[in-house]
Amino acid sequence: MPTNSYTTHPDRQSINSIDDDDDLELEELGVHSSPRFGDNIGHRRSSDGSRWYSPAVSLKKLRQKTPKRPWERDIRQSGEDDDLDGLLYDQEHEEAHLSRAKISSADDDSPLLTTGQRRPLSRQSSSQARSGLRSRLGLPVFGNRSLARGRMLDRFKRPRSTQAANTVPPREILVGQVQKSRYPPNVVSNAKYTPWSFLPRTLYNEFSFFFNIYFLLVALSQTIPILRIGYISSYIAPLSFVVFISLSKEALDDISRRRRDAEANSEEYSVLSFDRSSLRTPGLTSSKGQVPRWPEPIEITKKSRDLKVGDILKIGKDRRLPADVIILKSLATDSLSNSQRDAEYSVHDNSEEEHGTPETNEDGESSDAAGSAETFIRTDQLDGETDWKLRLASPLTQNLALAELNRIRITASSPAKIVNEFVGKIELAQLPSEPYDPAVEQSGKQDEHSPPLKSAPLSIDNAAWANTVLASNTVTYAAVIYTGSQTRSALSTSASRSKVGLLEHEINSLTKILCVLTLTLSVTLVALEGFEPTNDKEWYIAIMIYLILFSTIIPMSLRVNLDMAKTVYGRFIERDKGIPGTIVRTSTIPEDLGRIEYLLSDKTGTLTQNEMELKKIHVGTVSYANEAMEEVASFVRQGFSASSSASGNELLPFTNASTQPSSGPATRTRREISLRVRDLILALALCHNVTPTKEEENGEIVTTYQASSPDEIAIVKYTEEVGLKLSHRDRQSIILTVGDSGISIKARILDIFPFTSESKRMGIIVQFSTDHYQGCPTQLQNELWFFQKGADTVMSSIVSANDWLDEETANMAREGLRTLVIGRKKLTSEHYGEFSKSYKEASMSLNDRDSLMASVARDYLEQDLELLGVTGVEDKLQKDVKPSLELLRNAGIKIWMLTGDKVETARCVAVSSKLVSRGQVINTVTKLKDMDAANEALDFLRNKAESCLLIDGESLGLMLSQFRIPFITLAVRLPAVIACRCSPIQKAEIATLIRQHTKKRICCIGDGGNDVSMIQAADIGIGIVGKEGRQASLAADFSITHFHHLTKLLFWHGRNSYKRSAKLAQFVMHRGLIISACQTMFSIASHFDPKGLFINWLLVGYATIYTNAPVFSLVLDRDVDEGLANLYPELYKELKSGKSLSYKSFFTWVLVSVYQGAVIEGLAQILVGEITGPRLVSVSFTALVLNELIMVAVSITTWHPVMIMCIVGTAIVYGASVPFLGDYYDLAYVVTWGWAWKVSAICAVSLIPVWAVKLISRTWSPPSYRKVRG
Repeated sequence: MPTNSYTTHPDRQSINSIDDDDDLELEELGVHSSPRFGDNIGHRRSSDGSRWYSPAVSLKKLRQKTPKRPWERDIRQSGEDDDLDGLLYDQEHEEAHLSRAKISSADDDSPLLTTGQRRPLSRQSSSQARSGLRSRLGLPVFGNRSLARGRMLDRFKRPRSTQAANTVPPREILVGQVQKSRYPPNVVSNAKYTPWSFLPRTLYNEFSFFFNIYFLLVALSQTIPILRIGYISSYIAPLSFVVFISLSKEALDDISRRRRDAEANSEEYSVLSFDRSSLRTPGLTSSKGQVPRWPEPIEITKKSRDLKVGDILKIGKDRRLPADVIILKSLATDSLSNSQRDAEYSVHDNSEEEHGTPETNEDGESSDAAGSAETFIRTDQLDGETDWKLRLASPLTQNLALAELNRIRITASSPAKIVNEFVGKIELAQLPSEPYDPAVEQSGKQDEHSPPLKSAPLSIDNAAWANTVLASNTVTYAAVIYTGSQTRSALSTSASRSKVGLLEHEINSLTKILCVLTLTLSVTLVALEGFEPTNDKEWYIAIMIYLILFSTIIPMSLRVNLDMAKTVYGRFIERDKGIPGTIVRTSTIPEDLGRIEYLLSDKTGTLTQNEMELKKIHVGTVSYANEAMEEVASFVRQGFSASSSASGNELLPFTNASTQPSSGPATRTRREISLRVRDLILALALCHNVTPTKEEENGEIVTTYQASSPDEIAIVKYTEEVGLKLSHRDRQSIILTVGDSGISIKARILDIFPFTSESKRMGIIVQFSTDHYQGCPTQLQNELWFFQKGADTVMSSIVSANDWLDEETANMAREGLRTLVIGRKKLTSEHYGEFSKSYKEASMSLNDRDSLMASVARDYLEQDLELLGVTGVEDKLQKDVKPSLELLRNAGIKIWMLTGDKVETARCVAVSSKLVSRGQVINTVTKLKDMDAANEALDFLRNKAESCLLIDGESLGLMLSQFRIPFITLAVRLPAVIACRCSPIQKAEIATLIRQHTKKRICCIGDGGNDVSMIQAADIGIGIVGKEGRQASLAADFSITHFHHLTKLLFWHGRNSYKRSAKLAQFVMHRGLIISACQTMFSIASHFDPKGLFINWLLVGYATIYTNAPVFSLVLDRDVDEGLANLYPELYKELKSGKSLSYKSFFTWVLVSVYQGAVIEGLAQILVGEITGPRLVSVSFTALVLNELIMVAVSITTWHPVMIMCIVGTAIVYGASVPFLGDYYDLAYVVTWGWAWKVSAICAVSLIPVWAVKLISRTWSPPSYRKVRG
């Protein structure tokens, strides 16, 4: 960022006394502006001919009224504009503090006057300073060299930072050196617990649930003698089992996370170590017999957890980056050894070399350039994108010798979550041309060996984040800038929104009713006794005992059963061979898949394949498509070969038609069209971010293209098909080959303007290489051209006036093609020089860099471009997308398509994909500018409830900001809505608004990074693994590979999950209600004496080994097979009402439970002739267990072998356990026929009426599944 710099006049007499530093008044400072980036910032001469330097330090916030105390000096903390002038580190006295001072010029000994805190500091003598400096000869010094001439403070206390606690300033990183600030350790930690916090935290989480704390209180109540009704273990055991299952799952998950963390933290990396104690080691000479100034660094090995900010990593192919880094140097593996050997003994013989300029060869290239290479990284583990991304070293550091990398200082922005942005600056300290001479300091002469810093901007193109992988076959040196918790990966990893299914909310409402029922029943029984003491127990004690006895009404095991069922559903989904590749990422909401009412879908890559193919081009007067593309190929061959040089190996890119021989009008028109086609194809072949890579497959070299967008690759493949192949591209040049002729087009890349979702365009500036052309006109030598392509909405205002662009883009959109507009502009050297200067100044800014750079590009480049043509790219529909959308529509799901594409393209895809049903009217609302127009549109749509709405992003933004509630109230009633030109923020806003307004379950599905916010805002987020990567898949609750898999996921797995969980919940509640009904009958018969009927292990066994397995086996039940579920989407439609687990079904089960409990206990008392005793317990408990087993059996629709095993096995287990129940049963009575027929009679009376009523109901009003089964 440009800053103001201050320097003294060059002829000012130097101040020799250290103690006179503070006698310089502020008015003595002269003001000069700092040099711009790219200017010659070397030696300058004053009017008297003496040499002086323009320093690169920033003196800001100067305080004019500073006390002049010789023992005080201002020390300024590092901040956004703070420049580090010197770093002298004593290896022999590590306890000594770093010395920092702000010196404005070579002869200016005054300190910087800042607003920082002032501290008294001890000074050392000048002889001590010189002695300390002698041990540090050869170290790079940033900024002014005055510090190296004796202005060093030996010890000082660092002032406390005055920075606000919540503000993190940009950091300054000294590469390869000890940092002046502390940074987090580079430790990956995804574990939720520590060994000491595991039990407290997990127990707190478990008992934060009301039901767990309720049952804990019930268990603890058994320690009070007056409330005791059985063994405390019989109450603790079920609760302990539930808590143990939950804690075990948490422990296993956390152990797995710790193992993965340990593997990542222990991974070893090569790090360059700069051993300063070995400077000027005797005997170390170069091939020329000279001692190298910079010895080669030592390569050591460090574990990932030991890496520090500033470390220089050496990374090879397929290695994971352990921290956020800046690329410093990238070398091809085959030239690595040569470059290292040259760097080790590089000697700087002239002034340029002494200042760090690399040696050059005959062609003017760096001697290291031959070994330089591009770095490609894979970011799929960070953002889900599968394409390779190009990363470049700064030109300032690429050609530095390894030994000189510790001359670098990096200014990096504060840590942030955004993975696609980075702003920083890199600076390089110059080398002194001569060794330090103390006599120069004392003589007052100017030091002619202190040139200022060289600097360059840093952007995302120079950075690589942790957890990305080096994909290219290169060796890359990179400096660590963020570690541990401050890496992009750690900051962008946040706990996802905890999603609770609709079924969970419904069950919570029902359990609240059960709580009220428990309290009501307890108070009622005490009230029937007249609130009188019973068996020496006060009435309130009796109420508490009844609450304990009826605690089984509240199903303690319900949550555990449902959680286990969700796990089973997830396994069913992932192991379904009909939808291979499906992944369940959120296991808590599978039942919601059966309750979807709104589906919000992206278009590109979701409804379409995202496999692009260029189908059509238009050059103004003629368009080419299908078979006509052969003519385009002939134009390319003729156009380029006609302007090739005599040598035949290179050609002139552009030839004016007027220079060709005159001919008839028809021939001239055809030649003009040929040139326009050729220029368009050349622009397409140049204006992109595609990089060809070559890999060996099966012994053959195969060329593949890497790019961030399938559109780009489709266009490059098209240019190759018509005869213009991208054969090479690096950071500096691009080479195209014309067919099989061997003719090549070489262009130097000067600037690239990448595509962003905000700008919706990308551009490139190239300089064509025409130096070797024979007969080439002088004015065409080294031509500069700016090419740009983008969406028609932005390009229409950038290209020059024309009368066909809007019409042709609309025509292509109606054909379902994605359009791009291509333009170009010729630049003069003077114009480009002005642009480059302003653009580089903007690129050095640390604040609003992107907006400043975009503004410069608009002012200098994006005006009156020559319109070359329009391309139309086809994106084919996904497999079976038409029948899938039709099924979803028939299931009562309202579908919204949210896309960033044009209105016409969105309409075409909606019709072709059957999103809009046959004969349905599409009402289009676009370009709404004011509230009156929006009101009129709303009034019109109120009477069109059966039509489809198509709205653009501009109109949608107006509706959401001014008519939020009226618009969404109207829109959710429509069968389909299409929103085009929709931003990611608008997608997420729509999803949130529908969910909050309707209270219905909504599902969002997409495949790209722009769909992540929408997916995360939905009740159910589904991601498709697409061409653009896995970002949407990783952020989703469910991941699928094709859109048509959605129908099976919803109609089969979603429907089954909901119906199974509903039946499971009903049976678990029934199991608790029926035993409470038996207890009520027993209490009434025993004259309201609050004592237990089934106590201790009978109570525990009933809810576990005697009924749990048969009840849980209901998760395998299904009412229809898969074919019928997909054939009749109406079966899914009826689930929206939630009848499977409604208040009506709940109270029906309550009545059944009360009836059966009353029959079991009442008939047992009548048939046995006792109201208590072991005979009564043996009859009633056996009937209770058999009643539950038979109820499960008669409710099963489709039998599964596991169900039979569970029911029969449980009956056998119960029979085998009877001999061990002698404490509760009369075993002699159990083996008699009297016991057997009484149990049979009770079960018949309990079950037959319930089964008969159910049979009559199904016959009178059969459910839908019975209708389709026949």
